[in-house]
Amino acid sequence: MFPFSLYVLYSIQARHFGYNDYELLDRYEKDLPGVDIFVCTADPEIEPPTMVINTVLSMMAYDYPPEKLSVYLSDDGGSDLTFYAMLEASRFSKHWLPFCKKLKIQPRSPEAYFRTALEPLDDPNKAKEWLFVKVNIVDFMASFFNS
Repeated sequence: MFPFSLYVLYSIQARHFGYNDYELLDRYEKDLPGVDIFVCTADPEIEPPTMVINTVLSMMAYDYPPEKLSVYLSDDGGSDLTFYAMLEASRFSKHWLPFCKKLKIQPRSPEAYFRTALEPLDDPNKAKEWLFVKVNIVDFMASFFNS
């Protein structure tokens, strides 16, 4: 647990002094323990599946070695709606997670990111990829709400 605590402490200091999390990750990656994250939900009317899925996707995109990070969704209500949303999110994550890592985006919640982000017009390749991922999240949300 100590290496993880040390990583969190250095991460907070790095943000304060303007360093980048990736430099810290490269430095301490070997020493970091496995981390399990549990996202719990019970009622899709109180906790909309889009909010739950955005939470799961943002946790999966965290700056942590993927082989040491496990994210679990516990749906105590056993909602078909949440199950379907998670199934669609697993498909979308194949685009979202590499997109987050490649462009080092913040925030990592798809809904929050696309609500505030501007299309990167300075690089045509980044703009094309940005548009592709944005269209995928819009299609994901549309298919989710139309079912």
